[in-house]
Amino acid sequence: MKLSQQILRDELVIFDTYFKEAVKSQVPMLDRIMRFIVNRKGKQLRPMFVLLTAKLNGSINDATYRAASLVELLHTATLVHDDVVDESLERRGFFSTYALWKSKASVLVGDYLLAKGMLLSLDHSDFEILKILSNAIRQMSEGELLQMEKSRSLNLNEDIYYNIIKGKTASLLAAACAAGAYSTSQNPATTEKMRQFGEKVGMAFQIKDDLFDYGNEAVGKPTGNDIKEKKLTLPLIYTLNNIDPAQRKKIIYILKNENKNQAKVQYVIDQVKAFGGISYAENVMYRYRDEALAILNEFEDRPVIESLEELVRFTTDRKF
Repeated sequence: MKLSQQILRDELVIFDTYFKEAVKSQVPMLDRIMRFIVNRKGKQLRPMFVLLTAKLNGSINDATYRAASLVELLHTATLVHDDVVDESLERRGFFSTYALWKSKASVLVGDYLLAKGMLLSLDHSDFEILKILSNAIRQMSEGELLQMEKSRSLNLNEDIYYNIIKGKTASLLAAACAAGAYSTSQNPATTEKMRQFGEKVGMAFQIKDDLFDYGNEAVGKPTGNDIKEKKLTLPLIYTLNNIDPAQRKKIIYILKNENKNQAKVQYVIDQVKAFGGISYAENVMYRYRDEALAILNEFEDRPVIESLEELVRFTTDRKF
């Protein structure tokens, strides 16, 4: 992401100031937690998409920085809440908020981040940007709940899978790109085009995440973790739809009854690899990536386009 960081060098410094100011609290305990979160924030991928899609369509302004801060606040809130739901003690190689402050404080911290994000937009009358991001929050919740429902029944086809990841992952990246574009263009057609661009990138991003479950990279979760949680991801869905009935029945039995047995989980992983589930999912991921890149070709600002292309390729080429 060197090119993106270089072209946004000054803007990222300003964004960092905006974000730190946005999370400040007068409550000492909460302020300590906020400093902990700020010091351990990730690669800032979503704010960079906001800033670059804004830059592609005009001059970055205060509304752009507020949109980038809102996206990062909402993303951070979902991560804090996710760690509570998953009882995860680690986040990005450090103790999670849940590990240090437990469930009650973590839920309240997530709620605080959501409220701060909404107020950041409302206080400056960024109503359209707030509408874009609020819709993403709704879709994220629906996607997660749909995944929970389908995981219990193990009744999942590809179309349902795409609906799940469109909601739980792609919607926020789509909203980030739409908000960035709107902050500088105020053009509904351009905003929608950038939303579609972000959605396709988000779909590729989630499929890449799912593929990590079948590899050996140090990605912050054990191999086979999705299988243990009965999450039917694209490589597994493809395999179940293309193996003979006896093997399909065996894998489904393992998912339902032996999903905590590492040897059995490894058997499922081996079957997915043997029957082409990995290569199939990779092809779908690259298709979404290429569709996103095709949208960028409709614009003219080559330095910004090249920076966005770099970020898009990072989503599919990353090692963690």
